[in-house]
Amino acid sequence: MSAAEPGRHCPLCPRLVAFRESWREKEAGWFNAPVPGFGPKDARLLIVGLAPGLRGANRTGRPFTGDGAGNLLYPTLLETGFAQGEFDARPDDSLELLDCRITNAVRCVPPENKPVGAEIKACNQFLSKEFAGLAKLQVIVALGGIAHNAVLDALGVKRASAKFAHNADYHLESGLRLVDSYHCSRLNTNTGRLTPAMFRDVFATVRESFRPA
Repeated sequence: MSAAEPGRHCPLCPRLVAFRESWREKEAGWFNAPVPGFGPKDARLLIVGLAPGLRGANRTGRPFTGDGAGNLLYPTLLETGFAQGEFDARPDDSLELLDCRITNAVRCVPPENKPVGAEIKACNQFLSKEFAGLAKLQVIVALGGIAHNAVLDALGVKRASAKFAHNADYHLESGLRLVDSYHCSRLNTNTGRLTPAMFRDVFATVRESFRPA
């Protein structure tokens, strides 16, 4: 892994370590480790989610792969030209990201998909390193309010200066753009809070936000 990623046995969050170890015992064939970013390092777009899903990325080792959220995210990226190949919810499918990279605010799976504040803070250093390692980064898409705040913290931006709102588009002093979306979780899609059309609109905003490469 790159320096931007925690090691397989990252000790920073005792609760997450214990949860990770318990699942290593239950499912020895699963990934069960901090999930690294996915996509090219020369991408202009970085998507930041919340944390790996227990039976999604924690099982497969690739963000948003094997859970309901990925079943909206990856087809949307294919539709909007940020991916190519075939998404089959497996890390060995032919899916390839184009000018786009994906990571999470918290790299380890949390119980009930709910990291606590100390865990988000402890993992924020890796998000900062992720930003520093993307030389061509122009736009960040934050999926949900927790990811939005984690992005601001990692960039040293005051939270009061940029409030989370779906499809909000912020011009940050660093020159980066921050575009928000409701998280593409099954809860949000099943309740209609986030529709496929709304999600596509977010990535249309991203396309409009790009400066020439």
